[in-house]
Amino acid sequence: MNKPIIGLVAKHTKTDSTRPNSLIRDEYKQAIFDNGGIPIGLLSPNAEIMFTDDNWKQEETKLDKEKIIDEINLCDGIILLGGSESEVWEPFIAKYCYDNNIPCLGICAGQNNIVRALDGTIMPIPNPDKHSRPNDMYVHNMKLIDKDSTFYSIIKRDEIKVNSRHKNAIDNNSILNVVAVCDDNYKEVVEAKDKDFYIGLRFHPESLYKIDENMNNIFKKFIEACKRN
Repeated sequence: MNKPIIGLVAKHTKTDSTRPNSLIRDEYKQAIFDNGGIPIGLLSPNAEIMFTDDNWKQEETKLDKEKIIDEINLCDGIILLGGSESEVWEPFIAKYCYDNNIPCLGICAGQNNIVRALDGTIMPIPNPDKHSRPNDMYVHNMKLIDKDSTFYSIIKRDEIKVNSRHKNAIDNNSILNVVAVCDDNYKEVVEAKDKDFYIGLRFHPESLYKIDENMNNIFKKFIEACKRN
């Protein structure tokens, strides 16, 4: 059987401005390889790096959309990565995946961009010291609140422990279903139930998949959806 092609959307950092690099953290690509997929990097065709927040549509016309769509169409599924910054093309990609029912997994900042793609907004959290803990393997509990969700069918448990390394959370979100929350009620997992696989996570399964079956099952089920696509 042909292995599904998974597009990893590369990112930039504001601190790398003299000779910028398109970045993909190795944990993501390895999780794809280890679960039977073939990861490829998606690179912005625009020479200008356009960082953004909730107002991404103000800059959307500057995107070379045709080339971005050509890249997406090489793939059976897309992963929007975590990171400290977001760029205009990320919510554009998330919106294209939503409109065309392309399997899409958004992690941390990737969740932000899935939400923004569907006219939601992101807020800074008042207790970042609790949640921005990159060196801790597990930080808090996550409660699954929707047993009819795709995500519940993956985890099959009411509560699990997750890691945490973020300073923002979902504020407004009218289209995606909230299916899990953390122990201080921030929206931890959202999904579109009318799509084959369209899920945004606040935590980082790519850092735990080698030691945690729940985390690995997220990638496994995502890749299965990509095979069907």
